[in-house]
Amino acid sequence: MLAIIGAIVIIAWLLGITAFHVTAGVIHAALVVGIILVVMHFLTGRNRTVV
Repeated sequence: MLAIIGAIVIIAWLLGITAFHVTAGVIHAALVVGIILVVMHFLTGRNRTVV
């Protein structure tokens, strides 16, 4: 789930750079959030249980 959300945020970041003119700070914040989510997904693995 985190990897999917991270991938969506990274894709939105790429679209923001190429297609839309959005404030640079917001775009880079989205990239950082996306990378953190993907890294968290790989670090936690499948050990998490859904409650």
